[in-house]
Amino acid sequence: MLDVRAGQLNEELAGLDALELADRSQVSLHRRAWTATWPKLAAVALALTLWQLVVWSGWKPEYVLPGPGKVFGELRNQFAGGKLLPSIGLTMSRAARGYALALVLGVVVGSVVARSKILRSAVGSFITGLQTMPSVAWFPLALLLFKLSESAILFVVVLGAAPSIANGLIAGIDQIPPLHLRAGRVLGAKRWTMYRYVILPAAFPGFVAGLKQGWGFAWRSLMAGELLVIIKGHQSVGVLMQNARDLSDTPALMAEMIVILVIGIVVDAVVFAGIERTIRRRRGLLVT
Repeated sequence: MLDVRAGQLNEELAGLDALELADRSQVSLHRRAWTATWPKLAAVALALTLWQLVVWSGWKPEYVLPGPGKVFGELRNQFAGGKLLPSIGLTMSRAARGYALALVLGVVVGSVVARSKILRSAVGSFITGLQTMPSVAWFPLALLLFKLSESAILFVVVLGAAPSIANGLIAGIDQIPPLHLRAGRVLGAKRWTMYRYVILPAAFPGFVAGLKQGWGFAWRSLMAGELLVIIKGHQSVGVLMQNARDLSDTPALMAEMIVILVIGIVVDAVVFAGIERTIRRRRGLLVT
């Protein structure tokens, strides 16, 4: 009798799932894209409108605070002149290298500290202290160690991002239910197998939060580095911003600021938002 009722219940649930999937499939790709895009477009339009209203109010002279038209015109000229894209390429290559090194260091440190009570007691607060240090505070030491070089910039980027990544992994491991660990041991998982198949997958949601925070620290550290460490022959986004400041060219300065903002938004929307959606989907938490 119980088997019959269980079979009927499974059939009903399967039917409900089929109806739900059918309803989702009827929503076109264009409509889903528009639903996800229009709030961002509305926010951009509102920001540009407020910006223009502040300019029209006469709060500052227009050569000090130019309107969106002048700034985006300067941005278009930099693209057309072939000056902006190579600078973005250099900046992004530095960001990728620094973040990759910080990722490796953060994962290693976080994995070791999270599973050792002695190390947690010894260096746990030290990692948090490193995370709270302003990136600018590392540059005098970086310049003494590496002079005006790429290594000085990467040094600060890594130290800015790695503690956040390590703390994110530690927090994710701390939130793993003990039942998962016991189940892994019962199934025969040992050390590296336990990390590979139980600990890291279970800690991934908290780890992603650390990855996002680490990227934020890495990006800010990189921008500070490019403003302070000027390497001859290396024209990056930070160098363009510094040149604009030296020349009191406010439209160019604000154009570079927009580039920095857009890159940060795109990386978050394309990389980290995609990872978070995948996690929620696999855990049944994604609401359509």
